[in-house]
Amino acid sequence: MKVVKIDHIGIAVKSISEALKLYEEVLGIKCEGIEEVQEQKVKTAFLPIGDTEIELLESTAPDGPVAKFIEKRGEGIHHIALRVENVEEALKEIKERGIALIDESPRKGAGGARIAFIHPKATNGVLLEICERG
Repeated sequence: MKVVKIDHIGIAVKSISEALKLYEEVLGIKCEGIEEVQEQKVKTAFLPIGDTEIELLESTAPDGPVAKFIEKRGEGIHHIALRVENVEEALKEIKERGIALIDESPRKGAGGARIAFIHPKATNGVLLEICERG
């Protein structure tokens, strides 16, 4: 498995529109667009910084994973996404090494990415996403 770079840092927020006031108006980081990923019950906004991005995550349902995260931990860093060349091969290698996965196979993520999550129990409490972009 080859990790190419940090693709993005996901930040759970109660309101993307409220969070964008800080990122756009104060920090000058412009949002490239907002997208809803219905399967994950989340709305995302990507803010590019150099060759990486910040991803703001707002739950679209009270039972969504981001809503549960905020309820348990509050707003803040949700995950770090590592870009890999081939997400299937990465998952296979991670599984062969006995690392706990949340996703056994890739799923559709925002921006057309193919993503999978490694369980935070195996990563010192950090939710790691591996992603592949076409």
